[in-house]
Amino acid sequence: MRLLVVGKLNGQLSVAVKMAMNAGAKVSHVETPEQATNALRAGQGADLLMVDYALDIASLIAANEAERMRVPVVACGVDADPMRAAAAIKAGAKEFIPLPPDAELIAAVLAAVADDEKPMVVRDPAMESVIKLADQVAPSEASILITGESGSGKEVMARYVHGKSRRAKAPFISVNCAAIPENLLESELFGHEKGAFTGAMARRIGKFEEADGGTLLLDEISEMDVRLQAKLLRAIQEREIDRVGGSKPVKVNIRILATSNRDLAQSVKDGHFREDLLYRLNVVNLRLPPLRERPADVISLCEFFVKKYSAANGVPEKPISAEAKRRLIAHRWPGNVRELENAMHRAVLLSTGAEIEEFAIRLPDGQQMAPAPSPDAAVARGAQMAADAVSRTFVGSTVAEVEQKLIIDTLEHCLGNRTHAANILGISIRTLRNKLKEYSDAGVPVPPPQGGVGAAA
Repeated sequence: MRLLVVGKLNGQLSVAVKMAMNAGAKVSHVETPEQATNALRAGQGADLLMVDYALDIASLIAANEAERMRVPVVACGVDADPMRAAAAIKAGAKEFIPLPPDAELIAAVLAAVADDEKPMVVRDPAMESVIKLADQVAPSEASILITGESGSGKEVMARYVHGKSRRAKAPFISVNCAAIPENLLESELFGHEKGAFTGAMARRIGKFEEADGGTLLLDEISEMDVRLQAKLLRAIQEREIDRVGGSKPVKVNIRILATSNRDLAQSVKDGHFREDLLYRLNVVNLRLPPLRERPADVISLCEFFVKKYSAANGVPEKPISAEAKRRLIAHRWPGNVRELENAMHRAVLLSTGAEIEEFAIRLPDGQQMAPAPSPDAAVARGAQMAADAVSRTFVGSTVAEVEQKLIIDTLEHCLGNRTHAANILGISIRTLRNKLKEYSDAGVPVPPPQGGVGAAA
């Protein structure tokens, strides 16, 4: 997380800065609101401003918004004067931190605003296969489109890809295309020149330039207005951008990642998304399965969130009871990992025993989670999930491709023994050998024969 501290570094504020750095923030400092706005204009990005409440916070926020820069503000001050603290919140600050500072409070505020602590927690084979593909393509320069339902962890995957890339030590800049109003998004992405519009008092560096040398994540790209998509397409193709009101292009060296919870192919058909932009973004697609399709991840994620929110709330970490685990695994989780995280946060606060009991697991409306289905029903659901997974694997493949995969997978299962594989497949050994020769001639890797009867090719 990037923190910009605004105010004179007296003793108490200096301590707060050190605590923020200990909490993992990258901290920079200016003394006046004007300097803060200038720093943001110049591309010194910040996820949060920590501002001395003795300064004019309202004017700082107004100046930033006039320049189309939206960065949350947290006020801080010595002696915690309630009137001045209330005035800072009224002026637009999201939170107030009293000085002298408390390390846990600063860490909690930073986590609440930035929420950067999102490691990749994976145990289910459905997600492990996605991770394997991500590891394979991360070192490349290819644009990657990450798709999946809301709350399934698309931004976490983007950060994972950046961390595994050759740009890992360079900036990772994220822009939520759905959260920024259409009239502000162009300036947010490309920056603007002085006088480009009313309120543009000086040149402002956009996210493309801020991400130079690193990775730019276009979160929820499907929500971008189709008129702005044309400018984005040119920026991706040419690796150069035009600031709003600018007269000459600016070269940028970035890697593009994008996420979407919509079917972009359908959006293209509906005329809401440019087909050529989709091709540029979707060099590689990482589809994240919803949580209901990766049950082995549920308990691992629950245990991670219990640890996280026990520490954040200063309560003892508890194990999850067996019945609670059964209910957690059986639930459909329409809100995916985000819903699960909120449920475990509530459970940490509501649990009263030595374990996190099933009644502490509450739905968003406050109702208890339904009991787990009977063993027979669970088996039936597991079979349905397996059938669905197989269907998803083969949808979009030709019959020849499915046949090839089946033959190669069966041969690998038989350790290269052609006779055993032919028996399992229900075909003659001659047919199998003809198929394998056809695959080998086409450059497809074929498992070599192993020693023993019937092993010869």
